[in-house]
Amino acid sequence: MGNILVVEDEVSIQTVIRTYLENENYLVRCVDNGPEALETARQFEPDLIILDLNLPGMDGMEVAARLRRESDVYILMLTARTEEADRVAGLRLGADDYLTKPFSPRELVARVQAILRRTRRDTAPPGNTLCFGHVCIDPDQHEAWTPDQPIDLTTTEFKVLLELARHANRVLTRDQLIDRVWGLDFYGTDRVVDVYVGQVRRKLEQVTGASLIQTVRGVGYKFVDERQ
Repeated sequence: MGNILVVEDEVSIQTVIRTYLENENYLVRCVDNGPEALETARQFEPDLIILDLNLPGMDGMEVAARLRRESDVYILMLTARTEEADRVAGLRLGADDYLTKPFSPRELVARVQAILRRTRRDTAPPGNTLCFGHVCIDPDQHEAWTPDQPIDLTTTEFKVLLELARHANRVLTRDQLIDRVWGLDFYGTDRVVDVYVGQVRRKLEQVTGASLIQTVRGVGYKFVDERQ
């Protein structure tokens, strides 16, 4: 089914998560601190990491930031923090989803399954690289680049860019992006879309110097870049 790393310092929660995931035939490893999480992630190569934010020593935000510098592994954050700013900060660091404590173990399993199913939908016809005035996007290799350098995008960020580029000069609503990027497995609010579009826009501007994603107020987002 897949390898899952659980980073949680409360043994009772570790045990519950492990039990429910192993019942679904996942291979699970558990650690209780940030440094061990980073080392285990390198060795274990998990498909998904369940990451508690309130860890001793190195908190989950720092762990997520370091993980994102090394890989695109899926991250499901666990947080006791209910403030929207904390959840948004986690998503901006590259988390794919979050769950607020206390949570239902069944819901956690459902979210894990939903996240891991995204990779199986992540296919595209061969030979359909999209090239525009500033960027090229290869759906098969999951790569985007300018004439000078690659664009560093997480898996979900790449999907957002690809969908917008496939519909260049047309507005996609938040609901359309949710359907095309996350599908029926989406949990959360359309605020998640705003966060990811903002991240993609920022990264494109950093490497191209151009504003390629426009906000159409009250409607959605549009990718605008003259084709080569």
